[in-house]
Amino acid sequence: MPRYVDGYVLPIPTRNIPAYRRLAKVACKVWLEHGALEYRECVGEDLAVPCGLPFPRALKLKRGETVVFAWVVYASRKQRDRVNAKVMQDRRLVDATKGRPMPFDIKRMIYGGFEVLVEA
Repeated sequence: MPRYVDGYVLPIPTRNIPAYRRLAKVACKVWLEHGALEYRECVGEDLAVPCGLPFPRALKLKRGETVVFAWVVYASRKQRDRVNAKVMQDRRLVDATKGRPMPFDIKRMIYGGFEVLVEA
């Protein structure tokens, strides 16, 4: 069965990880309730790798920052578009950030939609 994935990579101040975790728990519930098949949020742990372009260098991390790598799985792009339209209307996400600054700089977030090539 073909799948579709939205992927995110974002720099986050390590001091903001607890606030981000709270927001991500709300987001997880919202996405899954509206039809996403899988939702994952991961925080960088082994980022000083010797090959390729490491995330810290690619994102130009500042002192005290780390990386969040996240993805949401859908049945198809069409289903992703339906789910995301519902998610964007869901008040729980607005309420989760109301009166608080975002725990990350959204302007530095990297995002894209991907067709799955291989799945096991």
